[in-house]
Amino acid sequence: MHVVKQQIENEPLPVVIFIHGFENIKERNLQYAYMLAEKGIRVILPDALFHGERAEFKNLHLEFWNIILTTIHELQEIKEELVTRNLVDEARIGIAGTSMGGVITLGAMVKYEWIKAAVSLMGNPAYVNFAQIQLETFKKNNVSIPFTEKQIENIFHILQEYDATLNLHKWHYRPLLFWHGKRDETVPYQSAYQFYQLLKEEYEERLIPLDFILDDKAGHAVPNQGVIATIEWFNEHL
Repeated sequence: MHVVKQQIENEPLPVVIFIHGFENIKERNLQYAYMLAEKGIRVILPDALFHGERAEFKNLHLEFWNIILTTIHELQEIKEELVTRNLVDEARIGIAGTSMGGVITLGAMVKYEWIKAAVSLMGNPAYVNFAQIQLETFKKNNVSIPFTEKQIENIFHILQEYDATLNLHKWHYRPLLFWHGKRDETVPYQSAYQFYQLLKEEYEERLIPLDFILDDKAGHAVPNQGVIATIEWFNEHL
């Protein structure tokens, strides 16, 4: 899905690629898209693998990391398509996402230097730790895992490449906003906040914008204040 002001739809514009959450649909993020479009930003809302128009009968929990890594790779394809069609200012591409989309955003920040600014809403940068917790939860709940120990080991090896907490040595410092609800039990805020603290000193030295908004009253849902903060972040830093 593509949202842009009609008067400027054929111009090379700043772009935000906004990624939806797990077991969700791109249309849930239209409020962000419309508000960003009013700022003259082109917004791309893709369906993640096995979601929305790409839905298939799958156990999505077992496909979680496949979905995340596939989406990260597809971001490059989306960017290249926009460049080919001369619809993007290449120096002004932002990434954002909610929940799973926030996780994807942080992995993409590790992978791609072309990202100018980002917003992670309820995301988790610690891929390996997150996957370990998921695996332990599956075992605790007697969920049948259709992977061999060797396959699981290989998955963890791949996740290391995208885990922001393990790749500080190659982190490219760009404007980054974290938003999280303090009462979030689905994706607890602590991993993201610890990563923010690791980044903070270097960002301050480089004079690059970095912020963490922790909403004391919020759980795993973004209130209006978080939506507005996202729009303002891209309006100022993209």
